[in-house]
Amino acid sequence: MERELSYDRRGAGEPLVLLHGIGHHWPAWEPVLDRLAEVHDVIAIDLPGFGKSPVPSAGLPGSMPQLVDAVAEIFTALGLERPHVAGNSLGGAIALELAASGRASSATALSPAGFCTPRQLRGALRKLGLLRLAAHLPQPMLRATYRSPLLRAMSFGLLLARPRRITAEAALADTLALRNARAYRAVARNGLRYAFQGAPTVPVTVAWGTRDRILPYTGAALARELLPLASHVDLAGCGHVPMLDDPELVASVILATTSAAAPSQTPEVTA
Repeated sequence: MERELSYDRRGAGEPLVLLHGIGHHWPAWEPVLDRLAEVHDVIAIDLPGFGKSPVPSAGLPGSMPQLVDAVAEIFTALGLERPHVAGNSLGGAIALELAASGRASSATALSPAGFCTPRQLRGALRKLGLLRLAAHLPQPMLRATYRSPLLRAMSFGLLLARPRRITAEAALADTLALRNARAYRAVARNGLRYAFQGAPTVPVTVAWGTRDRILPYTGAALARELLPLASHVDLAGCGHVPMLDDPELVASVILATTSAAAPSQTPEVTA
C-alpha cells in the first residue's frame, strides 16, 4: 500500500494525516501544509481511487466503512498508530469515523459529509456532478478558460468563497483530479445513504464555512446537536474548500485540535 499510495509528507512531530474531499486530491491541502509541518509530521494523501492513488485490489471502496478501513490500512502501511486526522467534506466524515472507532488521536472535520438532509445531499452531488461534467471538456479548452481570472473565478465559485485566489495551474489540476477520479461514482452512490452516527471520545472539532455552497452551513447546527462535546467553529467567509479561502484560519483550527489531545488536557466543551 505504501509503495502505491500517492501522498506528500513533510515536517516532524506527531503524525497528522490530511484527507481530501470527493473528487479532489492531496494538493488541496497545499495552502496549509507548511504551516502544519512546523508542528507535525504531516502526511496529505490521495484517497484510494482518487488523485494518483490506485484502486485497491479488493475493489472500489465505495461505502463509508470501506473507506475508513482503507485509510486505516494506509496508517498501518505508513507505520502510523492513531495519528491526528483532519479532513474536508468526504475526508471530514472519514476523519470523524476514524476518531469514533478509536483509530485517531484527534479529528478536525471541515464541512464534513454526514450532517445534511437527504435533499441537501442530493443537491450537493448534483452540483458536483455538473462540475465533473464540465471537467470533461477538452484540456486545451480548460487551459484557455483558466488563463482568464474572471472565468477561473466563475468556474470555482461553487467550491470557493474567494475563487480568485486559485491559480490557473491549480485550477487545471483540480479539474483533472475530479475528471479522473475512479472511485467518484461508487462513493457518490453510497454517500446518498450516509449519515454520521458515531460518538468520538478524543478531541474533535467541526468547522464549517459560513459561505459553503455545496454542503450548506445549516449542517453546522446538526453537528452541534449530534456532537455536543466537540468544539464547533464557524469559518467566517469561507466556502466548501476553506484551505484556500483562509489558510491561516484553517491551520489554526487544526493545530488547536491536535494540541487538545495532549495527555494533560481534555476536549473543550462548547455551547
